[in-house]
Amino acid sequence: MESISVRNLPVKQTSGTPLSGAGDACANPAIKMAQWLEALPQTAAVFSYENNNISFIAGNARFAAAFHAQTQAAADGERARAATHWRERVVSFIQSGRDSDCFEIRRDGKLGPEYFMCTIGRLAAVDGRPELYLFTAIDRTSERTIEKNLRRELLSDGLTALPNRTGFGEEIDDRLANSAWPDKAQFGIIAIDLSRFSRVNESLGPMAGDELLITVAKRLKSSLRQGDVLARIGGNDFAIFARLNNGLSDALHIVQRIREALSSPIRLSDLQIRVDCAIGCALSIKLDDDPDDIVRKAQAAVKIAKRSGKVEIYRNGVLKEAQRRFSIESRLRDALAQGGLTLAYQPLIHLQTGEITGFEALARWDDEELGVVPPVEFIAVAEESGLITPLGRWAAYEAAQALSRWDARFGQALPVGVNVNLSPIQMARDDVASMFEESLRYSGVHGSRLTAELTESAIVADPDKARKLLFALKDLQMPIAMDDFGTGFSNLASLHSLPIDILKIDRSFVSSMLEDHDKAVIVRTILSLAESLNLKVTAEGIETQDLAHALQQMGCWQGQGYYFAKPMSEGEAFDYWRARWNFETV
Repeated sequence: MESISVRNLPVKQTSGTPLSGAGDACANPAIKMAQWLEALPQTAAVFSYENNNISFIAGNARFAAAFHAQTQAAADGERARAATHWRERVVSFIQSGRDSDCFEIRRDGKLGPEYFMCTIGRLAAVDGRPELYLFTAIDRTSERTIEKNLRRELLSDGLTALPNRTGFGEEIDDRLANSAWPDKAQFGIIAIDLSRFSRVNESLGPMAGDELLITVAKRLKSSLRQGDVLARIGGNDFAIFARLNNGLSDALHIVQRIREALSSPIRLSDLQIRVDCAIGCALSIKLDDDPDDIVRKAQAAVKIAKRSGKVEIYRNGVLKEAQRRFSIESRLRDALAQGGLTLAYQPLIHLQTGEITGFEALARWDDEELGVVPPVEFIAVAEESGLITPLGRWAAYEAAQALSRWDARFGQALPVGVNVNLSPIQMARDDVASMFEESLRYSGVHGSRLTAELTESAIVADPDKARKLLFALKDLQMPIAMDDFGTGFSNLASLHSLPIDILKIDRSFVSSMLEDHDKAVIVRTILSLAESLNLKVTAEGIETQDLAHALQQMGCWQGQGYYFAKPMSEGEAFDYWRARWNFETV
């Protein structure tokens, strides 16, 4: 950092010094340079630069107040850097060799930002003394404030104080240029058109229309996430710029928030006005797409939405799929809260004796609006949305309670158990051990009758956490089955080190093993591996008698599939078991 000293020196009368340009008075040695600078209407100072040191020869009172005092008083941090920025520009000018320079600086003042237009020029050297430099600054704060206010008026809507169409474009450009965006992120524009707004103006007058727009703007603003931008781009048209980390799903979440924000009536005078709106969305393909083009697409989608009465997405290819997933999430949340799901039970058959050894509990959902939703569809949505935790807990509690109810009907504990599937997402987020402990304690069922089924991917994702969980479940005396074995990344070391009791061969190997020699070899290998590790094996997807007989001959312990029975309700499962039990005991 350059050292600074301030001193007043008399000006010697010499030929060639530019200071003589101030007039005859300046030639008088008695007149100090500071007095000459004080006569100038702007902030001014003269200094020299030698051995990387700035020495201030003289400065007027304006300079002392505006620059030198600010520099001395500035604390560390941003304010200090702003206070010394002008000196860095001066040093840069001196080292450049130019005759003069002009630049503007901005700094934080007591009443807000301050702006100065600064100039610096070289003065001729005198009698071998160091070269002098004249620095002046003019306060432009008032002009910049006026410009800022005018610009704000040009870029914002005077009624709602939101960005207008032009301001919206600049806000989007700023977000795209200056924000950190994750990989594969998109941006979207959600356009909103207030329906029947003209009727409010016609029937209640423009004042009521303005009040309605202000209220709508406040409600829409409350639905924004951090980083979203709301603008009024037309008379009764609004638009939202949104970052979409999860594509169309994020956009539909925002649409839902908009609808919730506008769902309650707005009071105008003595009337309650319910606001209806048409909503259209357009998504970028990549971040460098033209924002104006995306806005136009969103407005085109709004026009279609006015006719259809539904949310319209410009990218029609993904509209139906995304809307269905969003509907499934919304309806599934309600179903979990209101008991809208059921468990179906598919029998597990001992292949050597034909006895029923247990059931696998499978979630089923028949929704009033969506109809029968396949498990592969709603479980994927549950894992994506976080609903898998309450869904998994419900399944564990319900399966244990079903065993308790069967025992009560039979008058004693049934010699069967129930298998409950665990999602890798739930294992990562939930306290699964306490969930099963509560399920067993509330139902009064012994742990040996509730089997936890987990996939290979759940173990591979976090082996240490999975190991701790499995040993905690063994403390509850629960059997553990590895589901879909052969499709993941297990190895002999993990199988040997984990407390696994059962391997379930995936149906993709079992169902076609009679026609596909390679799959038959895989099944035989898994059975041999399980025998060497003292594990039991369950074969999934047995749909024919030939398959059941072949697996029986191979020594497979247990099987399940449509050949034996399809998944059935709790009552049907009990009747199925009782009928087989009565037959076997006769």
